[in-house]
Amino acid sequence: MLRRFTAVSASALLCLAGTAGIAEARTDSLYAPSAVVLSIGKGADAGSATVLRAVTLSCAPTAGGTHPAPEDACAELTATSPGGTFEGLLNSPDPDRMCPQHFDPVTINVDGVWEGSRTSWQYTFTNTCTMDATLNGGAAFAF
Repeated sequence: MLRRFTAVSASALLCLAGTAGIAEARTDSLYAPSAVVLSIGKGADAGSATVLRAVTLSCAPTAGGTHPAPEDACAELTATSPGGTFEGLLNSPDPDRMCPQHFDPVTINVDGVWEGSRTSWQYTFTNTCTMDATLNGGAAFAF
């Protein structure tokens, strides 16, 4: 009887040790993913705009994707986008830059998962000059 109890106890301890090891490995690998598609389109909204350029950007667990400067873009999005709102990308237009007053709308779009939450954000500029002046050479849409 004692042998059986010892064998069952040893088996239970091995199972618990194995489970603890698995649980520990899982917590080390948990992170809030950030992977989005950034696009620039011609038109007044993302749904009807003709996509001119688009890239993928993954920021967590590591920076990557088809974006030409993923580390810089991730740093900019992280610094300017608390809680998945990307309004921080928009700066006051450069006062030294003159843009034509014609209406030729351009829409930027961020769609995917940011810091573990689904996000879809867009902003429409009156034309590409206004877009460039407002984004002030930011890394996220420099593609």
